[in-house]
Amino acid sequence: MFAFGFVLVPLYDVFCEITGLNGKITGPSFLSEESKAIVEQRELLVQFMTHNNESMPWEFDSEKSQMRVVTGNQYEAMFVFHNKTNKPMVGQVIPSVSPGRGAEYFHKTECFCFEQQLLAAGERIELPVRFIIDPALPKEIGSLSLGYTLFDITDKIDRTKDLAKL
Repeated sequence: MFAFGFVLVPLYDVFCEITGLNGKITGPSFLSEESKAIVEQRELLVQFMTHNNESMPWEFDSEKSQMRVVTGNQYEAMFVFHNKTNKPMVGQVIPSVSPGRGAEYFHKTECFCFEQQLLAAGERIELPVRFIIDPALPKEIGSLSLGYTLFDITDKIDRTKDLAKL
């Protein structure tokens, strides 16, 4: 069982790469020189979806459910986090883009998903996501969905000093 669990993650990554499902996106990215040279811009719809893992008691939502954007331009979307508990907690957001083929064209230049979020009891914060949609996005992709799932990782990290301050 242990070996199966250990091998499952790389197999899942291969499956996602082949099928285009679960468009994973990583750390800050920027447009390539080739993409900057593309002058043909087009408009598309970007939708924002937020989900809490079943064990996460925070409120987590985007200020807008969707926005129209033009490829090659930078945009900002705001997200709200609210720790409704009476104790400090640490949350981590896992992002994805759908359709998965669109993930490589969705460039986040700033995102709360790059860091863990430490919130005091009752604390509420608003954090931005700044992004650019690459003009090289295939024409058959007319919209993108940016999804975030928020997890409680308070017990999984050693932040006793940070948590004690709150």
